Amino acid sequence: MRAVCLLSGGLDSSTCLAWANKQGYETYALSFDYGQRHRVELDAARTIAKALGAAGHRVAAIDLRVFGNSALTDDIAVPKGRDEARMNAEIPVTYVPARNTIFLSFALAWAEVLEASDIVIGVNALDYSGYPDCRPEFINAFEAMANLATKAAVEGRMRVRIHTPLIQLSKADIVRLGVELGIPFGLTHSCYDPDAAGLPCGECDSCLLRAKGFREAGVEDR
Repeated sequence: MRAVCLLSGGLDSSTCLAWANKQGYETYALSFDYGQRHRVELDAARTIAKALGAAGHRVAAIDLRVFGNSALTDDIAVPKGRDEARMNAEIPVTYVPARNTIFLSFALAWAEVLEASDIVIGVNALDYSGYPDCRPEFINAFEAMANLATKAAVEGRMRVRIHTPLIQLSKADIVRLGVELGIPFGLTHSCYDPDAAGLPCGECDSCLLRAKGFREAGVEDR
């Protein structure tokens, strides 16, 4: 059985790829070059896909800078040094409009071509930055739509399932799971605003949430 796994090259998506492998899926990793300022994550994704033995890995080019309105795709400063209360006070400017809807749509298309009924995405509803497209309600709605929108599902040859193994885990729990699955943490990249050499800033929401997870799990982040 096959599964399409969304892979950014970060901690969460890498853990999901390893999780899918452990479940016995033949995994196909899908990454996106969407005009993100932290494009270095694509190098991490390629390395992780190879290290974890994905049967295939593709990078889809879709330039979301054409719409902008996000600190990840536009000339907007990435928030730095925020505590959890400030992170959760409102949807942050690092939210990319409709990103997971777009990503899952691409994953759905590839899954139908591969005759893979399973899609895995590393969304999380606990230690995250408040993105609306990381919630269970969104995932459930997309899965329902997917089974109305594809030829294979309508003809009864496939029922699409969206797997979210991390959705109710804290970041510390994700780190612990990653340890159990043998994730090479040093190959992953999480920072929204790396320097020219690709080194993490250590101050953006993603960096701070990652550091919190490793700290609470009692694991060194290599």
